[in-house]
Amino acid sequence: MTELELLQAYWWLIIAVLGAALVFLLFVQGGQSLLCGVKDNAYRQLMINSLGRKWELTFTTLVVFGGAFFASFPLFYSTSFGGAYWLWMLILLSFVVQAVSYEFRRKRGNLYGTATYDSFLMFNGLFGCVLLGVAVGMMFFGAAFTVTKTNILEPGAPVISQWAPSRGLEAIICWKNLLLGVAVFFLARTQAALYFINNIHADDTFTKRMRTNTLINGGIFAVLFVAFLIVMLVESGVKQQANGSFITVDYIYWKNLISMWPLAILLVIGVVMVLYAIIRSAFSTTFEKGIWFSGIGTVLVVIVLFLLAGYEDTAYYRSTLDTASSLTIANSSSSIFTLKVMSYVSILVPFVLAYIWYVWRKMNSSKLSASELEKESHQY
Repeated sequence: MTELELLQAYWWLIIAVLGAALVFLLFVQGGQSLLCGVKDNAYRQLMINSLGRKWELTFTTLVVFGGAFFASFPLFYSTSFGGAYWLWMLILLSFVVQAVSYEFRRKRGNLYGTATYDSFLMFNGLFGCVLLGVAVGMMFFGAAFTVTKTNILEPGAPVISQWAPSRGLEAIICWKNLLLGVAVFFLARTQAALYFINNIHADDTFTKRMRTNTLINGGIFAVLFVAFLIVMLVESGVKQQANGSFITVDYIYWKNLISMWPLAILLVIGVVMVLYAIIRSAFSTTFEKGIWFSGIGTVLVVIVLFLLAGYEDTAYYRSTLDTASSLTIANSSSSIFTLKVMSYVSILVPFVLAYIWYVWRKMNSSKLSASELEKESHQY
């Protein structure tokens, strides 16, 4: 393996770790979606303030994830973010209204009322999860784009990537992408319920409700995720050969999983940890650590999925319009100089993870309760 190939593989691993952290932190969005149907104002306020302590962690990780992708694999960034316009604009909109809601929901002089901002939070909880899942789904099931690098020399329109006229809307209505998106949504709701069990001190009614939510949403997620795994493992894909051409490979992700067998072990461990968290939290009246088992399991599974998509010369962004335009970590990465420099910058990644851990520990030093909430000067 050459130095450039080693750096490309290293940066794809960094992307996988950041993506996994982001999927775990989507429990914030899942918690916002659970606000629907909560009529008790005391419960609602506890839930929103519990999530309000963590929403910036999700936002920070999303920004770092996007920045890392831009720096290490700029061709993907320009192709997807610049081409699938409506998909990414809807994702951006959902996160903008989330930030606005937490900032202005309890502001003095609020003309719209808290209910309006609560609806914004639920909008982000639904569409933020589903659409991010759709965006990741394109890595396994392809996207409608073409890449012509010589277009950079065109003075009138120096645009390398061209997208289908629907500009990303076709990805949203693709059932395979939606399968992953909806699975991510129910995973986020499951982890939100586990988080509330761990973070909020309330009466038995609230706790029982969260355990019921864990069982229902966790059960739906398990079915959807198994369906996604089956669809993914039987999917055809393309690999790049040494001469730069592409060949179609049947059952490509299954074959990748077999050839990189340690990933299969990590996948099984991750799935078992998530299922353990769901089952024990749903049926035990004292177990409160489910979020940690589920969180670690989720991180392991997502890392495995990213590595299956990008390693073994696999096109992690397959073009459904022109196979030769498909993107791999080899043909879409930055130069060796940029990757080297960014490798020094990657030293910051552990600090980002440490920041998440520190803030979490600081805010979770004690469970949030109604009495503690009354003492706080700032409420969301």
